[in-house]
Amino acid sequence: MGARNAENTVGRRGNALNLLVLAGVSALVGAALAKELGQPAEDRTWHGRIAGLPYDFRPPTLARVRAEFWAPDNPSLLTPHAFGIGYGLNLGRLARDLTSRER
Repeated sequence: MGARNAENTVGRRGNALNLLVLAGVSALVGAALAKELGQPAEDRTWHGRIAGLPYDFRPPTLARVRAEFWAPDNPSLLTPHAFGIGYGLNLGRLARDLTSRER
């Protein structure tokens, strides 16, 4: 019975953390949208930074998706998302680093 109570406590903490993260992300997305909508229509770019994080709400292109996930010549391991808010992992840089270590 004690193990079951411990599992329930961990599950509730996980749910609370998920809700907290969801609320934070929702607030950032809302703030980024408010920033864009607060500008005249001709000045809206739909990409920029909010609270230090990059955002991009333009329709994603193949070039931006590739730049996010596969840019081996980019020195950054984390790259801005092609769509949304935050960063993605530059798998091209990671693969380059791993293959250069094997040699």
